[in-house]
Amino acid sequence: MIETLISSKTRIKLLFKFFLNTKTKAYLRSLETEFGESSNAIRVELNRLEEAGMLSSEIQGNKKFFQANEGHPLFHEIHNIVKKHLGFDTIIDQVISNLGDIDEVYVTGSLAKGIDSPIIDLLLIGEVKKEYLLHLIEKSEQMISRKIRYIVYDRNGYEKLGKDAFEVQPLLIWKNEQ
Repeated sequence: MIETLISSKTRIKLLFKFFLNTKTKAYLRSLETEFGESSNAIRVELNRLEEAGMLSSEIQGNKKFFQANEGHPLFHEIHNIVKKHLGFDTIIDQVISNLGDIDEVYVTGSLAKGIDSPIIDLLLIGEVKKEYLLHLIEKSEQMISRKIRYIVYDRNGYEKLGKDAFEVQPLLIWKNEQ
């Protein structure tokens, strides 16, 4: 799908490289080795993306490192396109289906207020395989460089508690539609 919008395979690889994990930094020769393409083709695309403001760069020693420019007006849209193209929405469904009998997943705390935070607070409603959840949290924290806290309620416990028990209205991010 994305190949019909962007004809340069090298540009697509660079967008995936930098916009999937936005903390990724790379320099020309490392990309040449990783992509198995000529340095000239990669250099041309890096320069185009940098001139457009989508990538930023910094010199470290004799290497010029590139990284996604999170301040670019289209940053979030490109990031979302890359995630959708790779099927992250499907991955989320699969992860949750392996997590147990989950009814809903909410974000609470600062993120539910719309305030960026180094801590992600999750509320899971249903029966959870806690060992698998802890494994996922450990992996996720390493990938996103944030801490994840969670609370699990069964459906009855959550209904008794009520949404008013939270300082901020929990934000629904996933619901079992079955």
